[in-house]
Parts: sequence; structure tokens; C-alpha cells
Amino acid sequence: MLIRFWGTRGSIPTPGSNTMRYGGNTSCVEVRSSEGTLLVLDCGTGSFALGQKLFADGITGLHGNILFSHTHWDHIQGFPFFMPVFFEGTEWDIYGPQGLNQSIAETLGGQMQYTYFPVNLDQLKASIRYHNLVEGTFQIKDIKITSQYLNHTSLTLGYRIEADGKTVVYSCDHEPYSGELAKGVGEIKGRDRMHAAFLANADLVIHDAQYTAEEYPEKVGWGHSTIEYVVHLCQHSGVKKLALTHHDPLRDDLQLDKIITEIREKLKKESSTLEVFAAAEGDEIQLGASKSAAPSDGLATKSALVDQRVLAFVKDPEIKKILLEAMVGQIAFSFAENQEGLIQEVKKASLILIEHDPPAMNALTMGRSVTEEAKKNQLEIPLVGISAKQENLDATRAAGIAEWLLKPFSSSYSRYKIQTWLNHSNSRWVRAPIPENEEERLKVLKSLNLLDTKEEDRFDKFTKIIASIFDVPYVLISLVDKDRQWFKSHHGIDVRETSREKSICSHVVYNKKMLIVPDTLKDDRFAENPDVIEGPHIRFYAGFPLNVEEGSIIGTLCLLDKRPRDLNSEEVKLIEDFRDLLLLELKADKKLK
Repeated sequence: MLIRFWGTRGSIPTPGSNTMRYGGNTSCVEVRSSEGTLLVLDCGTGSFALGQKLFADGITGLHGNILFSHTHWDHIQGFPFFMPVFFEGTEWDIYGPQGLNQSIAETLGGQMQYTYFPVNLDQLKASIRYHNLVEGTFQIKDIKITSQYLNHTSLTLGYRIEADGKTVVYSCDHEPYSGELAKGVGEIKGRDRMHAAFLANADLVIHDAQYTAEEYPEKVGWGHSTIEYVVHLCQHSGVKKLALTHHDPLRDDLQLDKIITEIREKLKKESSTLEVFAAAEGDEIQLGASKSAAPSDGLATKSALVDQRVLAFVKDPEIKKILLEAMVGQIAFSFAENQEGLIQEVKKASLILIEHDPPAMNALTMGRSVTEEAKKNQLEIPLVGISAKQENLDATRAAGIAEWLLKPFSSSYSRYKIQTWLNHSNSRWVRAPIPENEEERLKVLKSLNLLDTKEEDRFDKFTKIIASIFDVPYVLISLVDKDRQWFKSHHGIDVRETSREKSICSHVVYNKKMLIVPDTLKDDRFAENPDVIEGPHIRFYAGFPLNVEEGSIIGTLCLLDKRPRDLNSEEVKLIEDFRDLLLLELKADKKLK
């Protein structure tokens, strides 16, 4: 494999005389296999120079793959200036983490709106296909790629790349799970052990190392690694070469030289075989081929690609043409020839479009048949009708139609709507069902006379002490009302209530038992919950039921963290003790003995 660095700076470009040697452009790395398969890792401002080089070499027939780690600005801001996507005859497959209601295409399109940029995404002439990813594995020609979630402030994937018998890991951006390990010392365990396994035996690790251990206490929660942490993990994991990247914008060339010199001296004293360098723009590394890639045991093996397929039943040739323009090269799709074919293909669809032009084409009638078939197979597939007018609401609901795509519409508008519906259909977010005893449960809750009352020290002491003992940023006493969850105490969070629909506590209320989720991104019930993908970025959840009357769970005592973690049995028992004391306080209000 050939690896070239085109951007190595973090957060913001810093061109100037003090950053000339290591570079001022933000993240972009080129990877090529011996067969010529091209990967571009992130499209920070460094991708501008890469695009110029590809153009100069001749882009006719060029096929490349762009893998975005995440969509923070310093990792995507070079894409609108990446020259090859402006030319016909080039093909690009673009991959990135799937987030709630937001595909990688929508995110890239957002920064190319006319307010910010003169050319929008639809005007790019290259053939571009977009692929949403979760944690798992996938293949790009001769390259095997394993994606794994990183500990960052937004949804972020690291990539383990295996080809030609060699392994390269790209991990940018990632924060230590353990504050102690940020110092570069201590036992590697828990979530950090999982990250170490992701790096294990790699020939080259390219890792975010924005801070030093001395700087880190002021940067906790910002989503970046310390240099000491990365070196410690790579030593432990048998890594051969380590390229430190995502250099802090305040760090100049001389400071980086000093850091690298100190690391090498330390490693020499320890007789370590790890080779460490600071990645610099223009650096080129050639990894000679060998018979087999380094093992990656224990990593995710399921497919990382989110399978999306649109099935359409349309007769109008003009609509067919518009949908073809909208979906070709972007989304897998097929047209059913008749109603029987439509029903047969339901199981393979992520989204179904049906034209409504009675009496010849009746989407309301066909919708009922499609919905019935989907239910038989325990599937929830969005069904969209195409019509010249908004149809009757009751008839629409009875047919199982989620929405109408109203004629006339353009290919760009239909593409946007189709992608939005697909994101909903693939969303890894399960709303908690309503408990059977909901009416009785709400009566018990209201009898406490706590909803919408002022903050009270007697309850705030619970959340404050628990947050301190267990070192979590958020602790809540959550009361689950009919359409909301309301917080009697809310340590670390300013809001007093949120919607019940996105409440993880509602699952505790429904199941009537404790719920501990070590990493929400690895749980299909919560991975794309708005509180996980957006603020407050919940990665760890532990909810303990508040049962003031037998069988009536009014809410939870819950602990939340921005980083994944685990609780041992002793910690669980201690929180249960706090919960029992809290119940005594609640029951005293209700005068229950």
C-alpha cells in the first residue's frame, strides 16, 4: 500500500511560516493498493491539493472512494474544492457514518448551498454514489475495511484498512475513555481495550493526537487524544509505525519537533520497537506487500453498509424519467411491472413509491395490499404515494401511505425526499411502547404532586452526590408523563423536560426493570436517538426504575455519560441503594408506609 498525507492539521487550517514543514491544511490522507484502488480518507482542506494532483495525472476513467470519518467542518471543508468531482467521466463512491435523518449526501450538500458556495451538489458532473455506514466490515475491490465507532463529540468512525497483506488504521478523532490513560500510563481496560484491539498489530496507525497530557485536563470532552495515550496504546497493541496527526492549530513546527524527539528518547530507553513520527503534508509511505494481513480478531464482522433499495410502481413515463435521474448512481432501485410484482418485491424494499392516477393506478388500494404484505413479514417500510393533489387524510392513513410526493416535482427535489424517507426507514431508534397499565401509572405519578414544581435541595442532593461518586456529567430524576419526561432534578443538564418519544427512560418504564446501555451507538434501539446523535450526545445510560406503587413505574433515577463505560456489580448495588433512599423520599410525600 501507498499512503500519502495531504492534510495533517486539526480544527482549522493554519498556513504560515511556523507550520510549513508539517503543514497547515486539515485532514486528508490518500491510500492506494497495489492494484490501484484509491481511497481518500477525509476531505479537509488538504484534499484541494490532492484533487489538483489527480487532475494533472489525468482523470479520464478515474474511480475513487472517499471515506469520511465524520462531518465536522475540518474534515469536509475541502470537498467543494476537490476538482475531480466536477468532471464527467470520473466515478466516486462516498462513504460516511449514518446519522439520524441526515445522510452523508445531505451534509455535504448543506455546505454547498448558495448561501455558502456558488455550485450546489447536484451540479457536480462526476458519477457519485453515496453509502451510509454503521460499525462493521465492507469490501472495496481488493481492500477490506472495518469501521468502528470512536469516542468523539459527533458520530465518528475509524477505519481499519487491510490490503496487500498490510494493515493501516485511520483513527481521527478519538478521546481516551479513561482520564488516567490520557497521561499515557495505567492498565488498558474496558472501552480503551476495545480501541486497542482496533489498532492491534497494524503496520501503520494514523491517529489523532491533538493534545499533550499536560494540556488535556482543560480539554476533557472535546473529543481528541493525547500524544501519550496514543503512544501507550500502540506500544501495547504491537503497532509497528505510528503517525501522529490532527496537530493542534496552536502547535508550530518547532514544538512538534520537540515532542517527537522526547517520545523517541523515551521509547529508546524502554527498548520499544514502535516507530513514531509526526505526519507532515507531502509525506509518503510505502508498505511492502506480504502474504497475509495482521489479524483483527474481536472486531465487528457484520456488514457496515446500510442496505437501501427503492421499489417504485409507476406508469407515467415522465415521472419514471424524473425518478431515474434522481436515483441512478445514487440509490439502488427497481420498477415493478405490475401489482403482483410489487407485492413479491416488498420484502427487498427499504422504501416503496406508488403512482396514484385512478382509475388505472390507485395507490390507496395498492397501499393496503402492500402494508398487509409488509406486516406479514414483520416489516415497517415507508410507503409514499405520487399524486397531483393531496389525497383524503383518512383514506391515506387507511392505505398505510406515509406521505404524498406531489406533481410536478424535479429530480433534485425527489432525490432529497427519497433520501429523507430512506433515513427514516433505516433509523436505529426504537420508541418505547406504552405500558398496559398506563392510565393507572399516570394516576400514581400525578398523586405525588411533583410535576412542574420548583427545584428542591432534598432531591438535588441525590443527583449531585451520585454524579460525584460515579464521575458522570449527568444524573437525572426523570418522571415520565403522558407526552414528556420531566426532571425533578437535573444535574449537568439545563432543560427541565424533553419529549417522551426520544426518552430512553421510557424503556425502563415499559419493561419495569433496570436498563444499562454501555454504548448507545452499539445498540440498535438507541444508536440514532436524537439525544445520542445530537445533544447531549449520550453514549452511556443507566436507568433504575422508580416504583412507588407495585407495578407502576413513574420514572427513573438515571446516570448518563458522553463516553461509553460499564458498571460493575458493586456500583450497580450502590446506585440501587441510592434509588431506594429516593423512593423513601417520594413515598413520604405520598404518605405511603
